[in-house]
Amino acid sequence: MSWQTILAIGSGGFIGAVLRVYINGLISHRVPHDLPYGTLGVNLIGSFLMGILIAYFMYTSFFSLHVKSFLSTGILGALTTYSTFAIESFLLLEGGHIMLALANISLNAFGTIFMAGSGFYMAKYFVK
Repeated sequence: MSWQTILAIGSGGFIGAVLRVYINGLISHRVPHDLPYGTLGVNLIGSFLMGILIAYFMYTSFFSLHVKSFLSTGILGALTTYSTFAIESFLLLEGGHIMLALANISLNAFGTIFMAGSGFYMAKYFVK
């Protein structure tokens, strides 16, 4: 891996991490919840955007390898919060909140796949 690719991923990661904290906080402060909707929100948004990007990457040659790395691995890799989702789900289970934990796991697992597919097909429609 070249130093340019590492720099692209690292700088994208910085932006994605800052966006994650901002969006998570925005959702968490505006939506009353027992379920961690902030984490769900960034996972759904990130999955949708990843679907869009992958479709563009597959059907156009517009982006260079460094831009692809910056956007997908960097920004979206840091934006989505799977490790946060995992510990929040574990803590819900540990706290005896079985139904909330199952809802959180289901919404994140199926919602992110749905959003990635939605973003992919939407972008594919506009690119082709």
